[in-house]
Amino acid sequence: MKLLVKKDELCIGCGVCEEVCSKAYFKENNREKSCIKVEAGESNTINVCNQCGVCIDICPIIAIKRDPKGVVRINKKECVGCFMCVGFCPESAMGQHDDYIEPFKCIACGLCAKECPTGAITVEDLDFETKEKF
Repeated sequence: MKLLVKKDELCIGCGVCEEVCSKAYFKENNREKSCIKVEAGESNTINVCNQCGVCIDICPIIAIKRDPKGVVRINKKECVGCFMCVGFCPESAMGQHDDYIEPFKCIACGLCAKECPTGAITVEDLDFETKEKF
């Protein structure tokens, strides 16, 4: 399973990850349209989907599924915008914005990891059942 691994202690709160994500997926630099969030403060916190799948179980129309690589994905054509997945996400990693009818989330593409100046974000392959590296 592809997964973004975060190291909050390395995060400097620069927002590069949010910028890269929003530009890649929404074609604009807008933190609110980023699938990854950084809460800057005394200690910076990176918030990103851990691909747990709770949203799969809660989606009433089964618009959220796990792909063959273990990444949880939202089928925008099937999603009705009820946002139950947003409300039930244990990581608060599902995004929503008034410009879009569907929620959005990280798909572990790794663009943010490539641009992170400190290595606070990496992409790793983990065994889905045990979540151990392979």
